[in-house]
Amino acid sequence: MLDNIKVFKQSSVKINNIYVDPYGIDNEYNDAKYIFITHSHYDHYSKEDIAKVINNDTIFIIPLSMKDEFDYDNEVIYVEPNKNYIFEDIIFKTLPMYNLNKNYHKKEFSWCGYNIKINDNWYYFVGDSDDIPEISNIKCDVVFIPIGGTYTMTLQEAINCLKKINYSYVIPYHYGSIVGDISLGSEMKDIIGDRCIIKIK
Repeated sequence: MLDNIKVFKQSSVKINNIYVDPYGIDNEYNDAKYIFITHSHYDHYSKEDIAKVINNDTIFIIPLSMKDEFDYDNEVIYVEPNKNYIFEDIIFKTLPMYNLNKNYHKKEFSWCGYNIKINDNWYYFVGDSDDIPEISNIKCDVVFIPIGGTYTMTLQEAINCLKKINYSYVIPYHYGSIVGDISLGSEMKDIIGDRCIIKIK
C-alpha cells in the first residue's frame, strides 16, 4: 500500500503507473497509464513534466473546466466534483477542491480532488484545498493532504481536517518546495505519530 508510492515536488505523486499532478519529475519514465490533473496551475498541469511520463496510450483525467486548456491527442476523461466514475480498470471519486478565504483556487472553478481505488486500496488526493465542509466522512486508506499554507491549508488546519477523514495513513504534501518549510513534514509526524508517512525528502 505504501511501498509503491513516490512523491515528487508539490502535489506530484506516482503510484505504480498512475500519476497525479506530475511536477518535478526526476526521470524519463514514460510509463503513465493514467494522469490525473487537479487544476491548471503550472505546478500541477506542467507540460514539461507530463512529457517525462506520458506515452501514446496514456489516459488523462482532468476537470471539465480545463477543457479549453487540454491540447494532447491522448484519450481524456473530463470530470466534475462530487461524482463517481468507473472507467475500464479504474474507479475513482471526485471531490471539491477550493480555498475559503483566498482567491487562488475558487469554488466556481470546479477543480477536483480525487479518491482513487488502486489495488483494492483507496488513495485520497485532497489537492490545493483549504479545510472545506465537503471534506467530511471520507473513507480512504491513504490521504495526501497539503500542509504548506499560503495557497492551501496550513499544518494546523490539515491536522484539524484529518479529524473528519477515516484514514489509515496520511502523507503530507505541497510543502518543502515553493511554499512551506521542509520541516513541516516532521512536525506533522510528531503530532500524528506512525500513521504519518514522510515521502518528501
